[in-house]
Amino acid sequence: MTQLFTQSIIAIVWDFDKTLIPGYMQRPLFEKFGIDEQAFWAEVNALPEKYRARGCQQISTEILYLNHILEYVRNDRFSGLTNQMLRELGSELEFYPGLPDFFAVLKNEVLQDEVFRHHDIELEHYVVSTGLSQMILGSAIEPFLDGIWGCELIEDLTEESEVLANLGYVLDNTTKTRAIFEINKGSNKHPEIDVNARIAERDRRIPVQNMIYIADGPSDVPVFSVINQGGGKTYGVYRPGSNREFQQVNRLQQQGRVQSFGPADYTKGSQTHMWLSNAVSEIANRIVRDRERALGEKVGEAPRHLNG
Repeated sequence: MTQLFTQSIIAIVWDFDKTLIPGYMQRPLFEKFGIDEQAFWAEVNALPEKYRARGCQQISTEILYLNHILEYVRNDRFSGLTNQMLRELGSELEFYPGLPDFFAVLKNEVLQDEVFRHHDIELEHYVVSTGLSQMILGSAIEPFLDGIWGCELIEDLTEESEVLANLGYVLDNTTKTRAIFEINKGSNKHPEIDVNARIAERDRRIPVQNMIYIADGPSDVPVFSVINQGGGKTYGVYRPGSNREFQQVNRLQQQGRVQSFGPADYTKGSQTHMWLSNAVSEIANRIVRDRERALGEKVGEAPRHLNG
């Protein structure tokens, strides 16, 4: 039976905040409107207690910051905030050393290898974030990405100003795993494939074992678990010089959540650059071995003359 996909694609899946950039992507938003960043997040962290006091029994804490942004819009603290403005603010994001060039470097390493090219092996980059998709789309990293998952806010089109007014799409730390299965099954590239459809492993576009997930903290444990269980590779990063962040990812490795970790420095020669480059090469070489083995089994050994 013919396979649906050749399964010769490698996917690197990136978290965003504190993985590709120091801190949180909303910082340019706060700076534009003169909002104290720490005060905003303190208000967000206080919301669950306030909601419980009002009788709310179940609270999705990961989306509270989105509601708080909309509250700021309604109160004119984020006056006139639109998706276009978010994209423009995304252009102000500063990435860790080596980015975004490292994305192209990894793709080219695969494309320039004659054996990998012979087997049609390709590399794709994805961002899966609980942050704002529009800011990622406006950032310097966007041209290097093959797909983005993030939270979306919808503008109120009944208003002349078209300011943001409602939640459009929400991704939390658990539902990030849905994005992994969309990449896995190919529904992100082929909308006719439902992510909940039953698809045999051999017919999925990118096997989990062809994936690498890079992130920074305990909130990424659900995705780390899916990738590890599926035979993929996991890597944790920390802000260079931050002992607290180092300890955090060190604990993740001790707990078996990540296979390795290093500083969020993606320049050539850095530990993280070398580990990820080697991980891509290992996966590509395994794909080559699997494809050549499968070809040998289908074609069989050529007949030979017997001596004597």
